[in-house]
Amino acid sequence: MNKKSKYFDSIRVKPSQDRLKPETEPTCEVNGCEQPGVHRAPKGRGQDGEYHLFCMAHVRQYNKSFNYFKDMPDVDIASYQKSARTGHRPTWSLGTNNGPADTDDPAVQGRDNPRFSDAFGFFGEKTSGGPSPEPRKRQIRNAERKSLATLGLDIDVKPVEVKAQFKMLVKRHHPDANGGGQEFEEKLREIIQAYDYLKASGFC
Repeated sequence: MNKKSKYFDSIRVKPSQDRLKPETEPTCEVNGCEQPGVHRAPKGRGQDGEYHLFCMAHVRQYNKSFNYFKDMPDVDIASYQKSARTGHRPTWSLGTNNGPADTDDPAVQGRDNPRFSDAFGFFGEKTSGGPSPEPRKRQIRNAERKSLATLGLDIDVKPVEVKAQFKMLVKRHHPDANGGGQEFEEKLREIIQAYDYLKASGFC
């Protein structure tokens, strides 16, 4: 390969002509200053992303007098500082579902707004339109059905009725009330076991 070929030189990272050119630096933007302007300084509010180019001495002088809020009303300054706490993004009050806290738009305000819909009742309020959903019934397991049958009760019985039935059966089948018969003792044991199971499972 001929390293002096014009084709070889054109594919190099920096061709020889560019390497020989002196790198020019911008001069300071201050009138009469011939120093290189290699230090950037922001131009100010309304010109975000734009910069002046100064030398070291003039960029220090510029930074000392720079005021982003110059000629800005105090009310606007306070509003800007408040918005800066959240990165100038909208915020919502925690847990109220009110929409942005800093808006007066009725389209995004809370649950009293007719546009707000709680179709599944997540917030515990009756929805507008349609009947309120029925409470979900507890599923009865087979062991609980058997225990209720032992006590002579249906599956729709209330916990208070279970307790009253248990007390009544204990008195009826207690050995003292039946002359100490063994068959009553066995029945009493089954009743107590059935009630204990229902109580442990949270049925009553």
